[in-house]
Amino acid sequence: MSGHGFHVHGPHDHELEHAAQHGDKDRFAGTIAVMTAILATIGALFSYMGGATQANASLFKNDAAIRKTEASNQWNYYQAKSSKQNLAELALVLVADDRKPLYQQEIERYKKEKAEIKLEAEKLEKASTDFDQKSDAQMHQHHRWAQATTGLQISIALAAMALLTRRKWLEWGMFGVAGVGITLGVLAALHI
Repeated sequence: MSGHGFHVHGPHDHELEHAAQHGDKDRFAGTIAVMTAILATIGALFSYMGGATQANASLFKNDAAIRKTEASNQWNYYQAKSSKQNLAELALVLVADDRKPLYQQEIERYKKEKAEIKLEAEKLEKASTDFDQKSDAQMHQHHRWAQATTGLQISIALAAMALLTRRKWLEWGMFGVAGVGITLGVLAALHI
């Protein structure tokens, strides 16, 4: 700009002045901007759900490992009772007849204790298997949320390219990929 009232400006400046003076609205840019904001919001929600399901899967897997360890401890206890029962059975053969009822009672006690221990061990193994299945289901759901989030991120990238190039096919691509991402999010919410 010179001091004599004469100035030169570029075409971008002219477009901005024209839009400001005449209130022209760019529907294409407005649509893309609104869709980008909506997709980013949905994507943030999907991302949160993906993180939550991944954390749940880890917690369930941890619970499965704890139950498996407890079951192993019960089976070790069962083996110890079996060893004691075997010793009592050996003693039953070796001791005098007047002491045999004592060892017979011990054998019966060990059999009863082993049955209770076995029941507890099997219950813990079942719980471990259940937690493993819950973990697997949560990981599947996590992957769905991650796929949905990725779809929305790609659609946002397509929106930016559509805005910069003003290509209508990129805008339709954005809507298509966003639709796929949202569909994957719905599948994740439905545990499919």
